[in-house]
Amino acid sequence: MMAGDGAAFAGLDGAVCDEQGLIHVGNPMREQQLLDSGAALAPLGDRAVITVTGPDRLSWLDSLTSQALTRLLPGESTELLVLDPHGHVEHAASVVDDGETTWLITDADRREALTSWLTRMRFRLRVEVADRSDDTAVLGGTAEAVSRLDAAAVWRDPWPEVSTGGWGYALGEGHPASGRDWAEAVVARDLLDRLATDAVSGELRIVGRWAAEALRVAAWRPRASAEADGMTLPHEVDWLRTAVHLSKGCYRGQETVAKVHNLGHPPRRLVALQLDGSDAVLPDPGAIVRRDGDEVGRITSVARHFEQGPIALAIVKRTVPVDAELAVDADGAVVSAVQEVVVPPDAGRTAAPPRLPRLSRRT
Repeated sequence: MMAGDGAAFAGLDGAVCDEQGLIHVGNPMREQQLLDSGAALAPLGDRAVITVTGPDRLSWLDSLTSQALTRLLPGESTELLVLDPHGHVEHAASVVDDGETTWLITDADRREALTSWLTRMRFRLRVEVADRSDDTAVLGGTAEAVSRLDAAAVWRDPWPEVSTGGWGYALGEGHPASGRDWAEAVVARDLLDRLATDAVSGELRIVGRWAAEALRVAAWRPRASAEADGMTLPHEVDWLRTAVHLSKGCYRGQETVAKVHNLGHPPRRLVALQLDGSDAVLPDPGAIVRRDGDEVGRITSVARHFEQGPIALAIVKRTVPVDAELAVDADGAVVSAVQEVVVPPDAGRTAAPPRLPRLSRRT
């Protein structure tokens, strides 16, 4: 945990914290509603901040990553992936530039590896890389809620739309990302104590990161710490939507990205699952997904959503039929799961995404 994340909010009534900070404040379902409506903010202790400065920063990042960044405007939000030579996702970062500094928000458990890799790749270019996690923190919420903070940078999630140069496999009416309003603010770490004081006095609503995770899972939104297992291709989790520019110059892993997209058929695909909640048992990330008793995939993220109930994201074999009945191992029990297609089995440039109905929301 970065200094102060959990300690700052431990005094809130009902607060539950761990090494990454505030988990919840006693009522995760209500916290989701507050966060989704813009009435609360969530300290995201599972995020970390890296900055890149210097006149070559954008062209340098452009050459290393999946995203076209040379013409990124100040205040414009995007995201990037660092791929291995075979096109597998190694790192992901949210990106916003203020005209002098490029701010990267990444998963906290990957900050050291990403900082180290970027530092090694500087060569003679005019760039400086800094891990800013000891003096900055990240808070999430709606764009309006986040805009009220005294922030060094604000990143707005581009997930609701297919970015320029990208390609959305999960298209059609009813995509849950269409209503997603999410932003993340980078603030000075000492602001956390002031925000906690305001929360205790009732001037501000603070909720835990479980609320943010539930909203993410409901929007089919991948994260590197959850959906990237070392073998994940961007195509498998619909990350071409916002993190890959298909027409930019050469970068590591580009050949695989182009080949899989043009020919289709990535080996696995992301599905959204609505879980049977009758036994109040939630599977853990990594739980086995089965079809007719045979293992066909693994759970990557799971949550209890305030409208949809128990939900999950899972990566399954491409060959699993889109209408197959699935089950998930959960604490010695077997939980039934209904799948929604996020990435179709024939995902690629010529594939027509299925127009399956959205699962009904629970009331």
